[in-house]
Amino acid sequence: MKFLKTPLWAAMVGVSVIGLSLAAPADTQAQSAVPIDVWALREVVNAVQVSPDGKHVLVHKIESKDGEYILEIYKTNDLSKPFRRLNADPMEIISAQWVSNDFIFGSAWQVNRTTVKGPEQDVRDYLAYSYSLEANKFTRVDGNFGIVNTLPNDPDHVLISTGTAVADPTGVDPLAAFRPRSYYKFNLKTGARELVLRTGGKIRSVSAWDNEGNPRFAVSPDLDAGKYIYYYRKPGDSDWTKFQELDIEDPKNIYRVLSGFHGIAGFDPNNPNIGYLIDNPNGEDKAGLYEFDFTTGQIGKKLFQAEDADVMGIQLHSIPGNEKLVAARYPGQKMERFWFDEEEKALHEALEQQIPYAWQVSISSRSLDGKTMIVTNRGPHDPGSFWLVMDGKLAKLGSRNPLVDPAQLSDVKYIRYKARDGLIIPGYVTIPKGKPPFPLIVQHNGGPAVNGMVSYDEMGQMLASAGYMVFHPENRISTGWGQRHFDAGYKQHGLAMQDDKDDGVKYLIEQGLADPNRVAFFGWSYGGYAALVALSREEQLYQCAIAVAAVADAEKQYLGRRDPTLKTLDDWNRHRGGTTVNPINEVSKVNIPLLMVHGDVDRRVMYYHLKDYQKAFEAAGKTGEFITLKGADHFGNTLMFSHQQQLYTKMLDFLANDCGPGGL
Repeated sequence: MKFLKTPLWAAMVGVSVIGLSLAAPADTQAQSAVPIDVWALREVVNAVQVSPDGKHVLVHKIESKDGEYILEIYKTNDLSKPFRRLNADPMEIISAQWVSNDFIFGSAWQVNRTTVKGPEQDVRDYLAYSYSLEANKFTRVDGNFGIVNTLPNDPDHVLISTGTAVADPTGVDPLAAFRPRSYYKFNLKTGARELVLRTGGKIRSVSAWDNEGNPRFAVSPDLDAGKYIYYYRKPGDSDWTKFQELDIEDPKNIYRVLSGFHGIAGFDPNNPNIGYLIDNPNGEDKAGLYEFDFTTGQIGKKLFQAEDADVMGIQLHSIPGNEKLVAARYPGQKMERFWFDEEEKALHEALEQQIPYAWQVSISSRSLDGKTMIVTNRGPHDPGSFWLVMDGKLAKLGSRNPLVDPAQLSDVKYIRYKARDGLIIPGYVTIPKGKPPFPLIVQHNGGPAVNGMVSYDEMGQMLASAGYMVFHPENRISTGWGQRHFDAGYKQHGLAMQDDKDDGVKYLIEQGLADPNRVAFFGWSYGGYAALVALSREEQLYQCAIAVAAVADAEKQYLGRRDPTLKTLDDWNRHRGGTTVNPINEVSKVNIPLLMVHGDVDRRVMYYHLKDYQKAFEAAGKTGEFITLKGADHFGNTLMFSHQQQLYTKMLDFLANDCGPGGL
């Protein structure tokens, strides 16, 4: 297919921001080249999708900095005005996707409480909904549900699951495979639920379903036997067959439990008895993609294995309902593809040639006839853009942040460096405008087992806009880089995992990129824990540290969540700083300035971490800044404009004025 860039109707820009008024940025010595109020926006356009018949496009967007998300639907033959504008007042629509030509399925939330009483006890209530375009009617069902399969051969139903308890798609949930779930057929027209499978006993969680709604691959921990067991079903089977079992008391098997990508990832459309399995059998370090024979229960030929990373997923054909395997996905400079299908490869390459600043280009939705599609891009110079391909022409529909000029954004460089014990650590460096050496900020976010691969990182770009180089290491224990990389982090919180960050700083100094006298540490969640550990390091490489939503008392965090029946995971969680370096016990050793910020309704790392640490900090005679974000939760999608505005303004002010003598 040949693509021609062409402007469509001016009204198509209607999916961009409307009515935003920007306040004057804070007066700091190190001022972001982009106003703080631009960085602080919630994602302006959150989702764009075309219906399977190609006749309608949904746009999930926000129209003002303090507004709420709405849903607009356009006819593809008349993009001059929305066909429907929808909200869920008093709730807010937070997700939407086409599941048939008539129905959209999604979720909504509403803040109904002001305090968090215990871990994962959200201040919000959730509901799932379906919306009929033909009837112009919402149908709701209370609870937090996720789509398991859209059941393409059954347009009136989708397969949903409940019971995850952790409504966070970005973080690792160590107990996900142990938590029983229920699976239902959800009637899009009536909102009725029909139970398909309630797990418990032998089967705790189903990880793969086929398009007919049949469970095909499952995991189950047998706590009495100390085993972690995989099961599979052939098409039409009513019972499960054991595939393999792992000794759950062996720490080397934790990687499979926490990776989130081991198991069946799809099925051969020409032979339902052949599945696509992501695994690292026979002691392989990197997880590869294999065929799995459901008739024999055996792993077949290896389809692909990357040299430096795990296969973390697969990509199917972009036309919905076509289950053809087209690529394997693995981390590197970006989420890379190993192509199996030359036609899809050529299509993506054509799109990359046409889309400005193409980086992570994906076809997010496509009509059944293949003629209409929505394409997304996200990368160092693109906060996230949405493009319509129709009649062989390409036009931009909107952006996650349309007020950011791509030319003002910074390049991101992928590096691999050697830690002091010889382990190779991947990392990402956001390089500001100008000439090195730059003041450097080490940035690490949550997990720490999460793969934090950087494509577009708002906070990193905000800091680079202010002149700082930003270094994001994929420290040991992060997933996606192989078994040995993960295992090397066991019991190393605050120890070798902290050394990795310091060794990355030294590497960048040796490369002439970083100024050794102007280095700071910034982290969120686990990264906040690491920032607190950095306060008392010897040798001290940092001039200051910023800890956001930080685990300050790792032992108390562990005791508040422990489940001693899960022995290996209990041991793994206990060593996440609780028996290595616990920041609250290290306050007397602090030797650099601190800024600590925490939301008062944080459900993952509760607010007591800030209050307890502040009390211990001040009792030790130390001076720091402690900031509370009122009504802020742990995760980025829960932070409102005011939260981000307050956080970013304070961060830049602290770095410019209070980060060591003369600031950073």
